[in-house]
Amino acid sequence: MNKKATYFILGAIVIIIAFVFLILYPTKKTTTTGTLPVVAQPVVHSPKDATYLIDGQSVTLVNGVSSVPAAPGSASMITTRYFGNEVTNDFDGDGRQDVAFILTQETGGSGTFYYVVAALNKLDGYVGSDAFFLGDRIAPQTTTMSGNPDTPNVIVVNYADRKSGESFAVAPSVGSSKWLLLDTKTMKLGQVATNFEGEANPSTMTLGMKKWNWVHTLYGNGTTVTPKMPRFALTFKSDKTFSATTDCNGVGGEYSLSGNKITFSNMISTMMYCDGSQEQDFVTMLNQVQSYMFTSKGELVLGLKLDSGSVVFN
Repeated sequence: MNKKATYFILGAIVIIIAFVFLILYPTKKTTTTGTLPVVAQPVVHSPKDATYLIDGQSVTLVNGVSSVPAAPGSASMITTRYFGNEVTNDFDGDGRQDVAFILTQETGGSGTFYYVVAALNKLDGYVGSDAFFLGDRIAPQTTTMSGNPDTPNVIVVNYADRKSGESFAVAPSVGSSKWLLLDTKTMKLGQVATNFEGEANPSTMTLGMKKWNWVHTLYGNGTTVTPKMPRFALTFKSDKTFSATTDCNGVGGEYSLSGNKITFSNMISTMMYCDGSQEQDFVTMLNQVQSYMFTSKGELVLGLKLDSGSVVFN
């Protein structure tokens, strides 16, 4: 074989190898500083898988949970979890529903820290916000939009906290609210004033001021129960008795108060049977109630034992 034929064959082999290399390895793009591989970013299909910024640290959830070492080589873990109390709203006005909700974070000590975050539903997936700190070992109640046409994008977070100076051994008993607005450019949640026209004053509200209609029950595991029929209502009387209407029978009994603690007892009801009734669920909720608070939206929130959920009335 002469030299020309040899060079031709070697050249063909080089071309074939180069072609195979281009197929098997990622395409590169030229930049002003060199070449970088083009790596496709995964689409985040759920806010429970998005990345959020908590106290300056990026936290990426996987199915609502993140658990990372507190320090390199440490056995102590920082665990962040989706708590719930979710509310949807089109925060950036692009026609897609975004979401805000509460996260908890445990850092290896005795504290459980609660944060509010938001996630924008973009075309290329969910984008998480900076977290807004609510408190340590508080008792979240409800998260809603303000309902005020002048503040359509304001998130209202209601929760129970402790009095100033109280020990963490004391159960949260003071009703608190945070009104938050998301800056969709910086992805930061900021607190706004709460003295909007039409806001209720929780300090002047009483149990006996009206008949309270059941709106929904939010459990700590994220489950929401709503009445199938708008017949559930609760009325408190000054003689420490109460009456309730349900989708089937009437219920009555006694209640006792101690500060913001409330207990229902000696409950009785009429005996009519109704197929598919939610009455027993409603009575079970009342039996589990241990506290109450009012919100700036004029709601009554009954807190369930062990911070397992809340029952909301308006």
